[in-house]
Amino acid sequence: MPEHECVNDLLERDELLDALGAALAAGGRMLLVGGEAGAGKTSLVRTFAARAGTPVLQGSCENLATPIPLAPFADIAAAAGGPLAEALDARADPRAVARALLAGMSEPVLVVIEDVHWGDEATLDALRVLGRRIDGSGGLVVATYRDDETVGDHPFRVVLGELASAPGVSRLRVPRLSLDAVRTLAVPYGADGDALHRLTAGNAFYVTEVLASGAGALPETVRDAVLARVASLDPAARLLLDVVSLVPGRAELWLLEAVAPGEAAHLDACLAAGVLREDEDGVAFRHELARLAVESAVPVARRRGLHAALLAALASPPACPPDASRLAHHAEAAGDVAAVLEHATAAARHAAATSAHREAAAQYARALRHARELTDAERAALLEAYALEAQSTGRFAESIEARLEAGRLYAAAGDRLGEARMLSLLTIPYITGGRNEEAEASSRAAIEMLEELPASRELGMAYAAQAYVRMIDRDNADGVVWGRKAVDVAELFDDAELLAFGLNMIGTSHVMAGETELGIDFLQRSLGVAREYSLELRVGAALSMLGSGLGEMYELQRSEEYLREHIAFAEERDIWPHYTRAWLTLVELYRGRWERAGVLAHEVLTQAHDPISRITALIAIGRVRARRGDPGSMEALDEALELSRPGGHLQRLGHVHAARAEALWLVGDRDGAADEARAVYDLALEKRHLWFAGELAYWQRRSDVLDAWPTWIAEPYRLHLAGAFVDAADAWRARAARTRQRGRSRTQSARSCCSTPSRSSRSSARRRRRETSANGYGRSACPSRGAHALRRVRIRPS
Repeated sequence: MPEHECVNDLLERDELLDALGAALAAGGRMLLVGGEAGAGKTSLVRTFAARAGTPVLQGSCENLATPIPLAPFADIAAAAGGPLAEALDARADPRAVARALLAGMSEPVLVVIEDVHWGDEATLDALRVLGRRIDGSGGLVVATYRDDETVGDHPFRVVLGELASAPGVSRLRVPRLSLDAVRTLAVPYGADGDALHRLTAGNAFYVTEVLASGAGALPETVRDAVLARVASLDPAARLLLDVVSLVPGRAELWLLEAVAPGEAAHLDACLAAGVLREDEDGVAFRHELARLAVESAVPVARRRGLHAALLAALASPPACPPDASRLAHHAEAAGDVAAVLEHATAAARHAAATSAHREAAAQYARALRHARELTDAERAALLEAYALEAQSTGRFAESIEARLEAGRLYAAAGDRLGEARMLSLLTIPYITGGRNEEAEASSRAAIEMLEELPASRELGMAYAAQAYVRMIDRDNADGVVWGRKAVDVAELFDDAELLAFGLNMIGTSHVMAGETELGIDFLQRSLGVAREYSLELRVGAALSMLGSGLGEMYELQRSEEYLREHIAFAEERDIWPHYTRAWLTLVELYRGRWERAGVLAHEVLTQAHDPISRITALIAIGRVRARRGDPGSMEALDEALELSRPGGHLQRLGHVHAARAEALWLVGDRDGAADEARAVYDLALEKRHLWFAGELAYWQRRSDVLDAWPTWIAEPYRLHLAGAFVDAADAWRARAARTRQRGRSRTQSARSCCSTPSRSSRSSARRRRRETSANGYGRSACPSRGAHALRRVRIRPS
């Protein structure tokens, strides 16, 4: 009976091979080849590559607990060299890496990237760029992924959506095998094809593994099939197989020689058994499920010893620098605490530098799991770094806990500056988590402590944080005052990041006060500083504030442009995008795109767990349902109200109560509408919020419970209430159509405050950025130094 011939036949795949061939002949194409785990994607692509008749470049993503940034491109560069290798050596950003690969695709070439669902964020960013720019090149990029794992908020779902309309991108799906195909495969083995199909549901890998196991009876699970097959290997071959199973992805031949020199000679037996396959200068399991099955059976003591040996070997690879991600993976499995701390921290820094912030957070979390033996100061620094990455990726509760613990450690060590810094940095995640009272207390405590110490950039950051609290409460004049204080300290210390933060707070406060153009000018200044100094998080913050702030002021066209820019920026860099995505749902709603608003809002709710994103999405859903007359409007708005109450501020409550007033009025409940509109009307008047006061007054008037209103409310509502309905409609249309100014305005009042840094200031800031590691404010933050730390900050009168 043939050993594997029938198993390796590609049945029911001719149409897929034809589609791949047509795409290669056309050139300038990307095919995303999806299917469930074990569907046969890899076999399909490798069969096609063997027949392609063109150069083939291959890379793959690995199922590490923390993926290696740009791993498949490193695989390709190792074979191709050229601009791609140069870009990776220079630690270029993902876009530059993609452009370097495209530069080598002027002639027909096949690029295969396997298992992109395991890719890190930098890899996914590069894939985005490839998809958008592939049209017009001479090559074909084939990327395989598991569609049964890319569900919910999986990062690759975003990539699929973004590339759906790209002209050179198409999708192929590898289906399950039919009953007839399984019967055909089972014949040479004397197996029951019908039973096999019922067991495997036509999954090609399961079918192949069960048949290749050679078991006399059908195993109950694929794991049993794999283990039954490897049980026939002699002890030396089995030990070698254990080693390979502990290496995610591909195990290099040199690595096997280093870890198991006596057993490496038995590699042919493993290959002959059909367990492993050759992979260039290494070997790999024919499928990840098989590797996991073997790994699970490795005895604990042997597993730890082998991981230790793998760690030692990978620390000195023969032809390339050590990979910190791989070292951290094996160090943790080996129980080598010192090595985990060293390599996980290095891997986290590298991941953050390549905008793979989720991976950075995961690596810092790995280090913290083993940080018991560190000094308090070392553990506090690690907690700070983790807190920043957690906040950047939307894990606000984890960020809060990390900063609270770091603050306790600093306090115990008598480090008041560190303790105060943590109190200040808690402000943003507290507010994002709906814990506004704690944010206020933390911010005030930080300022009180820092004003008793010598002047420092930490004091400036605390002023900026207090500006944020005041802006969120819509105490806009105070927000400007505290923002100016932050800018004064930024100028004292030539600190670009603090300057960007302070300008942002001044600008957003002006926007919220209805001084829209003045506010935009300051926000554009903040954005310019952040871009000049590559302050990634401050760029994101400026775009987010422009988008959401202009949305609240019903500058809908301009808001949408900034929101979409922020979403693209954030998703490319693995920064939390859900709040701006939630605001985009409201902008879509207010521009009359109800269907799109509803779909986007539901997507946000499936992915976002923070209160402020959920509140905004629920308001959109409630208003869409109310305007359509669909059921469930008040249920969505009830949940939004419950989430808004802990914060207790106008920014959320004004939106929610206005939406609830509208929903009730639309079903004829005028008393209920009036009650909702009155609930926060006085607060809207107190804060002098043009739009909330206007809308709440409008619904009260429609409910016949209000006879007078202020003249300063937003123009469309003022015209409505005055009975000038045509003029009001024109005002609404004008706000929806106003486009974004491509250059920022330069008002005299903005120029008179907060100049950008001088050339010498920029030079010193760049030098400090090179000298400073992540400290809680961002990778480009610069600490106080020298005589500056001994001065008291002088605040100019505003």
